[in-house]
Amino acid sequence: MKNKKHLLTLIFFLSTLLCQAQDSEFPQFSNGLIYSPQTMEKLAQVVDSLNLKHKSCELDQPFFAKSQTVGHLVYVGGKDVKPALQDMKNQMGLEEFIAKYPETDVEKEVLVMRYSTTDYKGTEAIIFTQIDLEGGRGISIDKKEQLKAYRDVLPSKWIFQHFEKTEYSEEALQAFYFPNPFASTPLVEPYANMIAYADCLIDTSTTKFKEERNDNSIHLPADWRDLPQEQQEALLDEMRGTRVVGFCSQDNRPREHAVNIALLSAETTQWGVFLKAHLDIMNDHFQRRSDGNYAWGQRKTYLRELEELGINTLDILIGISLRMENPASNHYFGSIQRVGRAFADTQQAVELENRLLRMIKDDRLDDYNRVLTYFLFYNYNSYLDDENRQAQNLEKLKVALQDLPSHLSTKILQSELLKN
Repeated sequence: MKNKKHLLTLIFFLSTLLCQAQDSEFPQFSNGLIYSPQTMEKLAQVVDSLNLKHKSCELDQPFFAKSQTVGHLVYVGGKDVKPALQDMKNQMGLEEFIAKYPETDVEKEVLVMRYSTTDYKGTEAIIFTQIDLEGGRGISIDKKEQLKAYRDVLPSKWIFQHFEKTEYSEEALQAFYFPNPFASTPLVEPYANMIAYADCLIDTSTTKFKEERNDNSIHLPADWRDLPQEQQEALLDEMRGTRVVGFCSQDNRPREHAVNIALLSAETTQWGVFLKAHLDIMNDHFQRRSDGNYAWGQRKTYLRELEELGINTLDILIGISLRMENPASNHYFGSIQRVGRAFADTQQAVELENRLLRMIKDDRLDDYNRVLTYFLFYNYNSYLDDENRQAQNLEKLKVALQDLPSHLSTKILQSELLKN
């Protein structure tokens, strides 16, 4: 038992040391990038070919916005729960409901998304989620029965969730009231084209990892560039079948693993694997025990590598930030927060700012994607080093937000995010 305790102490010490030792990222080459000039030249040739391919091809399918509507969020507690539940089942109108239960908490005109999901047990559900305009997590209600009804025309205007009384909480009722049906409109060409460009370059027929993976750790040999291509491909295949999970948010091993995959896939001209690995580095998309914000300062976004390759980075990064109802299989979705952070490194700042502001103002774009574009701009601006520019951009953002539907613009402009 004593030896076991010493072993656990040693493991904890080593993991703590590892978490504190990540003061630097990856080595840079003479070009100032994490990929050598030779590797960049190989990749640039692939990008040239893909850019030409995208220009010559047409959209092979329309993309549709996420299913959404404007509803009202209702919360009932105390003695009113049981009769209120029955009135919801009986489809009482909202105003009559509020008049009957004056102590009910109601937040009117909230943006609500509807989407399908499957949990790790294979159980399907339809989720109704409020979009929190403060950037937090909105209220969600899930339905696991009558899926076809909830997926199409709703069986009722009320969607509710009943919470029984427990030793920790009182009985309560949480609900959405939907005066209008859900809608999923086609994304117009400028936005659909950005999604198609992202799919064209990222290659949705390829995944970074193989389906079957083991938890292990594989090191890239110092002489890997001198290995025959067959051995490089075998090493890449082994790395794609390996999952590396970090001990903590500052554990760099998952990122090193992704860079090694990117290096090998670039050298062996496996573009789809390369770009997904690089985007994972940029999005900090890895499995860790935790992912604390305090670690971000030591990480770089590596957007410059993509810009140097001749990729239209504005199109591809906005393309992976937009959300749609019918994405291609293996479509790469970017993190709004981290794509915003990556954009802070762009050499095309003025064009980016103008484009995002136009998207927020564009009533051809669905409400959900306009809100996501607002968050994208807000995150981008918050990572800029120039405080004067931040202040100027914030004022431009407030002007653009006034063109949103009033139920969105009023709440966003009054939010805590824009008061800071």
